[in-house]
Amino acid sequence: MNKSLEVLKSIYKPYRYTIRGNVLILETTSGDFVVKEKNKEKSMHELYSYLMSRSFTNFPNLIDDSRSEVNVYEYLNGVAMPVEQKSLDMIDLVSQLHNKTTFYKTVTEDTFKEIYDAIKSNIDYLRNFYDQKYEEIKKDIYMSPSRYLFIRNAYKIFGALDFCENELNEWLDLVKDENKKRVSMIHNHLKLDHFLKSDKDYLISWEQARIDTPILDIVELYHQEYFNVNFDILLARYFGKVKLSEDEKKLLFILISLPPKITFDSQEFKTCETIRKSLDYLFITENLVRPYYAIKQEN
Repeated sequence: MNKSLEVLKSIYKPYRYTIRGNVLILETTSGDFVVKEKNKEKSMHELYSYLMSRSFTNFPNLIDDSRSEVNVYEYLNGVAMPVEQKSLDMIDLVSQLHNKTTFYKTVTEDTFKEIYDAIKSNIDYLRNFYDQKYEEIKKDIYMSPSRYLFIRNAYKIFGALDFCENELNEWLDLVKDENKKRVSMIHNHLKLDHFLKSDKDYLISWEQARIDTPILDIVELYHQEYFNVNFDILLARYFGKVKLSEDEKKLLFILISLPPKITFDSQEFKTCETIRKSLDYLFITENLVRPYYAIKQEN
């Protein structure tokens, strides 16, 4: 990559360059550019061509993809805006992406069973991990603050695992006779930092994009931003624009309801912080999901 950068500097003659995360920003008299390392398994030119064929053009221009190691994109200056408005504009754009690229893919019954087995394996792993941790901590005569925090709230973790397992079994019943699966282009790396409002709305950082079930974008966005935005409004907005089936919604709720694995660090304060964040995630997620099941029971 260093060799490519030296060539680009000689071409664009930047008067300033800035490293920001995993990108290099070149500021030149002819404009500003972003240099990113290539995902060698993905052609951004092919991706952008496909998106344009579906009338979706909300991505930064690809200026130069002729280098073996890097791509050069236009640099976009985003407008500062409240996080609440930014999240709504972003979900509107993601809804457009999913709707414009949706198609139904013929699958075998093994496709859904493989999804089931992967999630069930994760549930079993987490249940075994937390069972062992619970039994270990129960033996403590004097519990540390972090271990007491865990033991007192372990019911919330096990409750989330029970919910996910029950819902997963119901999901399999819903899809067992299906032979088609909705897929679309998914960005696959959604977070608020990857949305910009400039002359129009943009999604940036497409290197992980692929064709898959659209709910994975919402799951990723939730994992990244659940604490920063009001997902009650965001999810309702998305559901109003993308008509998910019952099994798709159920799978979405399962994936976001899976409890994170807690790392018990040697530093007590850090462990307390990690457990508190994990519990906050479970409480916030339960409050998000519960109303949808209350509506279902009323109907």
